[in-house]
Amino acid sequence: MHDPETPDPADAPENGRTSKADAAAQVARGFAMGAADVVPGVSGGTVALVLGIYERLVANIHRGAEALGRLVRFDGRGCLERLRAVEWGFLIPLLAGIGLAVLSLAQLISTALEDHPVPMSALFFGLISASAIIAWRMIDDPDGPRLTILVVVAVLAWFILGIGVGERTEASMLLVLASGALAICAMILPGVSGSFFLLTIGMYELVIDAVDDRDLAFLTVFLLGCVLGLALFSTALNWALEHHHNTVMAALTGLMIGSLRVLWPWPEGTEETALEAPGEQWGLALVIAVAAFTFVIVVSEISQRRLAAAASEPTPAS
Repeated sequence: MHDPETPDPADAPENGRTSKADAAAQVARGFAMGAADVVPGVSGGTVALVLGIYERLVANIHRGAEALGRLVRFDGRGCLERLRAVEWGFLIPLLAGIGLAVLSLAQLISTALEDHPVPMSALFFGLISASAIIAWRMIDDPDGPRLTILVVVAVLAWFILGIGVGERTEASMLLVLASGALAICAMILPGVSGSFFLLTIGMYELVIDAVDDRDLAFLTVFLLGCVLGLALFSTALNWALEHHHNTVMAALTGLMIGSLRVLWPWPEGTEETALEAPGEQWGLALVIAVAAFTFVIVVSEISQRRLAAAASEPTPAS
């Protein structure tokens, strides 16, 4: 497996520069990730996995977290070294796309989920089902132990995601900070939805309302929690991907399969985790789910062929 800690020359633009076309494509990838993060039950990490940038993203977040750690220890030189190791041309457009999606789509997607729960849930059910297959294909040696891990994690996720506490009407800033830290950890994992985690602890509506109302105090504390959570979590995840890649991917596949409970369209889509037999709009739901499944598989194949073609091109001489 390619070590995500070291950028692949094939992934880097000529002379280390990012063209406008590359930046625009990266913003689009980030927009897709941000749109997914807004939806309870769907993870931006899943989108990154489908687009073939997941491990590179985790590695760059890890470098940024290391820089933050050096800064806290007053190691200015070490901080600058780690900051220079971050692929900013890769990361900044991606983050810009995520932020743009959250700000522009939060209320739209929330309304669509409320007004059209069955078609919307079917759409995301198809997306995540295909993503689970893609994650399983990324395992170099899908043997018995990995399959066991997949099944155990899927079963645990299935039951844990059935727990909910209802919506809160208010929250302390300490809870907002903790929610940001834990939600961002969920968002970076394929199959684990940060939005659904917020829904489970009753914070989803408060966060969406804060985005819509531009509540800067709430959002600042929440984003601070995200930074802290990401700094602590990314190091462990990066190490696990480097040293136990197949095991991690098996667990992530299980998480995606278990998360399908949240996206089952009946009775009310992502509004609750109770399960019923297919009911109203089952034909439309089936068509949408199959179309979404096919779309993800096709996008993944195109992305993988593009990455393979880029890797086979000779590196320009310096």
